[in-house]
Amino acid sequence: MLERRSLKLPITLGVLMIVVIVTLIVGWVLIVVGKIFQSPQSSLYWTLLTVGSLMFVFVLVGVVMYLSLSVKAINLNRRQSNFIDSVTHELKSPIASLKLYLQTLNLRKVTDEEREQFHKFMLADVARLDGLISHLLEAGMVDNPRDKKQHENIDLSLLIQECVGTVCARYRVPETTCQLALIPAEIQAPTVDANMIFRNLIDNAVKYAGTPPQVNISMRFEGAQIVTEVADNGPGIPTGQRRKIFGRFQRLGKELEREKPGTGLGLYIVRTLVKQLNGSVRVLDREKKMGTVFEVRLPGQKIVRVNSKLN
Repeated sequence: MLERRSLKLPITLGVLMIVVIVTLIVGWVLIVVGKIFQSPQSSLYWTLLTVGSLMFVFVLVGVVMYLSLSVKAINLNRRQSNFIDSVTHELKSPIASLKLYLQTLNLRKVTDEEREQFHKFMLADVARLDGLISHLLEAGMVDNPRDKKQHENIDLSLLIQECVGTVCARYRVPETTCQLALIPAEIQAPTVDANMIFRNLIDNAVKYAGTPPQVNISMRFEGAQIVTEVADNGPGIPTGQRRKIFGRFQRLGKELEREKPGTGLGLYIVRTLVKQLNGSVRVLDREKKMGTVFEVRLPGQKIVRVNSKLN
């Protein structure tokens, strides 16, 4: 899943730059020491000047390309480090917790109430591990665009309600945590992709919401697009970090010092899938309130639903 870059290009570029630099040095020595040409009006003078200039331009271009490759390599190493730290932390915490509960159950007698509580905590740890594996699998899937035949007509308002129920159950918060202002609207997309987009956004909002958690989800039409906003009352995201959070394994702060679980893949999955559906996603500030707004724009159309309870 991590990017694999071939070493052929940087190695070839490095060898060519060395050859060109050696050639330039040798040519300069021959010109200055050997006095190959005597007059600036000679054809040899202009030939050597042209060739030397082209070689010098090639070296400059090569240096720029090498710098670009170096920056990409540094960013890749950083993402790999974030990935290792994140996955290690996500695996270690629930496994250590499961081990502790199992050892406790094995070494001493516990009351029925304690046993029930231990089972509840162990199921939560298993769910956390399952979520980690699901995120890794989803991140591997999203890079391959779906066939148009897999697209279906999806009632977006109903799908969002299902995602709200799933996320609230996971974090054991009432569904009233998410205040909905939805309208009957339809998009064309693979159901699994649409589910991943809005489940990850709502999961992110509930996870990083303040105390008490409050998430507002609204929909509206702008032309031929459905605009969905997921707003939370959390600490917000600094302006300079807003583009970075959509990268793979990107999370704010130091990985091993975070209290919130996660892999840094959720928003990468969201951005990739939204782009494949010819949509866009961006981060906004909440007006006169603390928190973050994720705005998703997707092509869609209104639908008429009989006895609709949605506003």
